[in-house]
Amino acid sequence: MMFGVVVFPGSNCDRDCYWVIKSVLGQSCEYIWYEEENLSDFDCIILPGGFSYGDYLRAGAIAKVSPVMRALGEFISSGKLVLGICNGFQILLESGYLPGAMLRNKNLKFICEWVYIRVENNKTPFTCACEKGDVLKIPIAHMEGNFFATDRDYKRLCDNNQIIFRYCSPKGEVSEKCNPNGSMDNIAGICNVEGNVLGMMPHPERASEGILGSEDGLKIFESIVSYHESRRAASAK
Repeated sequence: MMFGVVVFPGSNCDRDCYWVIKSVLGQSCEYIWYEEENLSDFDCIILPGGFSYGDYLRAGAIAKVSPVMRALGEFISSGKLVLGICNGFQILLESGYLPGAMLRNKNLKFICEWVYIRVENNKTPFTCACEKGDVLKIPIAHMEGNFFATDRDYKRLCDNNQIIFRYCSPKGEVSEKCNPNGSMDNIAGICNVEGNVLGMMPHPERASEGILGSEDGLKIFESIVSYHESRRAASAK
């Protein structure tokens, strides 16, 4: 499987993602410079965390007009996979590939801490290695992670089972106490209607090896590989 990790000016989690894909999972991976317009060689594109263009205007607001994001539209339409992590999630929202927007955290401060998220939907390419209700220990690091959606978009997210992760307690209880940033309905990650684009604020690449304090994030990447292999096997029949 071929992964591509997009590098914007200001990305700082691109190497972390590359390491997990290449050295932990043993999959093929290449960096993609933000000016690239041909994504045909890739099976999954990762938009990593960081501060693309210094988060000027808003997080992701400038990155959305880069050439690679224009190319991403055709990539998504073809059914291939896109994972946006933290700033990558913000960029997907700004680009309109996912519904909603990010506001500043409720305490108006940058938050960097371990959190727990509950898997709400395990029928996606990004969670198929999980069970519904699984609790994952994964860190966050953001200033604008307070997810907001209009009533109409929120209803669609619920009706279409597009809410993939919610912030929760270690035991899986969803409550305001477990909401680190004020996100609507404790939302930590969502997908598009088709299910091939996932945006999440927690950093699974920072929780993919035991030495880091958790391996729970690896399940996200393992799910992607498992999904791709099952698709490839099915098409070979």
